[in-house]
Amino acid sequence: MNATPGQTIGPFFGYALPYERGHELVSPADPAAIQLYGTVFDGDGTPVPDALIEIRQADADGVVPTVPGSLRRDGRFTGWGRAAVDAAGDYSFSTVEPGPTSAGQAPFFAVVVFARGLLDRLFTRVYVPGHDDPLAADPLLAGLDDERRSGLIATRTDDGNLRFDIHLQGPKETVFLTFSGHEH
Repeated sequence: MNATPGQTIGPFFGYALPYERGHELVSPADPAAIQLYGTVFDGDGTPVPDALIEIRQADADGVVPTVPGSLRRDGRFTGWGRAAVDAAGDYSFSTVEPGPTSAGQAPFFAVVVFARGLLDRLFTRVYVPGHDDPLAADPLLAGLDDERRSGLIATRTDDGNLRFDIHLQGPKETVFLTFSGHEH
């Protein structure tokens, strides 16, 4: 006899929501592919082994795809992906670096975090480094102190990939966003 969700304690993110190649917005073999990766930490700095990360992004030209069927990985870039973290709290996406969606705008990934202990999902952004003028002019970043601001900008690694760690609480807490009509 298998336990039902009402008879067990969750979360069930890593069991029920991931799907085959959900973390591959593009094939890792694609010449334009980069890895967006990092670790999810709790307030004590301990990796969270049962979170789920979703991203939504523009393509390299700054166009946000409106392709139906984002769960299919049939070669079309949908701009959406989902990755379960592993036992060490790590996640990774194979994707392309997003372009700015309008002139002068800083390119970014929209990120959603699901994790144990959260009553609702959390929203944040991961900005792409190296776009100094657009980053300085971004309204969200401009409203933050330097330390909080830098916490939303990914780190470019020596191999050209992007690292972004997510801190759910504590002194390094990631800046999370609230959207009108979506308050808890």
